[in-house]
Amino acid sequence: MFPGLYTLDELKQAVAADPQRWRPLVFTNGCFDLLHAGHVRYLQVARSLGRSLVVGLNSDHSVQIIKPQAAGLPPRPIVPEHQRAEVLAALRSVDGVVIFAETTASQLIAALQPDIYAKGGDYQLESLPEAAIVQAYGGHIELVQIEVPSSTSALVSRILAAKGG
Repeated sequence: MFPGLYTLDELKQAVAADPQRWRPLVFTNGCFDLLHAGHVRYLQVARSLGRSLVVGLNSDHSVQIIKPQAAGLPPRPIVPEHQRAEVLAALRSVDGVVIFAETTASQLIAALQPDIYAKGGDYQLESLPEAAIVQAYGGHIELVQIEVPSSTSALVSRILAAKGG
């Protein structure tokens, strides 16, 4: 495919083969549909928490489940998974991207056991389905403050409003 995109097995092997390059490993996850400044700043802060940053990217199918079509908006994701992965992997702050099909990153986290699990400050620790897994193996959870409040849904709404429909 392209540099920076891994399968879970490839990523596990890379981390095991060169822990000095990867650890402490920071992991985050999300849809990252229509990448915007809020995403970029969030990923930069997340990367600063460790030596490497791996992004778990929701597959197209999982995005369709967790982001059902809102009235008047196109179905999500807008950008296909491999294009979203390629854009993320091209960012200086991202060391690796792995696409996952589940609606949560629990299986990825259990397999990778990142040192730090980062999520946006708009989340609460109690509402993170992955939190128990991270805590069980002794990992750290970091809620990163949102510097640029924006969302893909809001961007799409603005574009449609400007277009007149």
